[in-house]
Amino acid sequence: MDRQTLASSSSSTSGNSSDPPPEDAWFTTYLKLLPQWQSLHSISTEMIPIEISRVNQVDAGRLDIEMSAMLKEQLVKVFSLMKPGMLFQYEPELDAFLEFLIWRFSIWVDKPTPGNALMNLRYRDERAIEPRGKVRTGLEGPGLTVSQKIWYCVATVGGQYIWARLQSFSAFRRWGDTENRSLARRSWFLLQRIEGFYKAASFGNLLIFLLTGRYRSLIERVLKARLVYESPNMNRAVSFEYMNRQLVWNEFSEMLLLLLPLLNSSSLRKVLRPFSNDKSSNSEGDDALCPICQATPTTPFLALPCQHRYCYYCLRTRCSAAMSFRCSRCNEPVVAMQRHGGSVNNISQ
Repeated sequence: MDRQTLASSSSSTSGNSSDPPPEDAWFTTYLKLLPQWQSLHSISTEMIPIEISRVNQVDAGRLDIEMSAMLKEQLVKVFSLMKPGMLFQYEPELDAFLEFLIWRFSIWVDKPTPGNALMNLRYRDERAIEPRGKVRTGLEGPGLTVSQKIWYCVATVGGQYIWARLQSFSAFRRWGDTENRSLARRSWFLLQRIEGFYKAASFGNLLIFLLTGRYRSLIERVLKARLVYESPNMNRAVSFEYMNRQLVWNEFSEMLLLLLPLLNSSSLRKVLRPFSNDKSSNSEGDDALCPICQATPTTPFLALPCQHRYCYYCLRTRCSAAMSFRCSRCNEPVVAMQRHGGSVNNISQ
């Protein structure tokens, strides 16, 4: 009995293994693996989050400010022969004109500003970013649209110009004085509140920028114009040679302004005289002049023992100020003074 049961079971097993798979087996397997394939495909098409250096973005803005300042300095030199103070009246217009030129030849033609170019940055329309295909660097994306460029010009160039003119006009008209009518004071307080609100919003945007690294200004945040790297393989190669020279010169000039008032000009001339090639001080014409005031002495006195001629007041004050006074011509110690053609007077008298 057991042998028959085993034989029947083995025969049934061999019969089932030889049966072909159902016709929809491949389709069923495809439906089972399709969700996994879609998940892997979505992961491959997701945009890689990028981190743009905050230092690069801040440096780019600072370089743009320095560039506009350099252009303004060169433009002011052109009008240096005009009436003094005339160009000061049109300073807001001059700043707006320079900012418009920078915008016209950089952002309007889809090129980075000078600071952005040095920092390898460009503007990207963050609203148009969609995962299309395989994204490798996260830097892909279109530039700013025409409307974004125009609004950027209106906000940066026109907004700054209008605000500068409003401030100068309100200060000239004295809207903040108590004697003026209430409408002017209300306008003054409204301007102050708008300025305070803008500064508070800018400070909040700065904190968000330091946290996320996106949109360094309110204008960029409103327009969704994000700074990204223009080339993923370009290193930050900025020459700081000019900046180093400027810092060294500033420190050297500040040191001179501190030390020059403490130096004695006559003592300095005495130290440098042996190294000078000019021997005209030993001529007879120069001997007739006082070496201190460089004028003809009305009451001439001689310094002893070198016999060089001085004004009485010049020689007396120098000898009283320093007991070890040395002659300004020959650097010899002056021990006494004598009127020209008169008797000897001791310095201690």
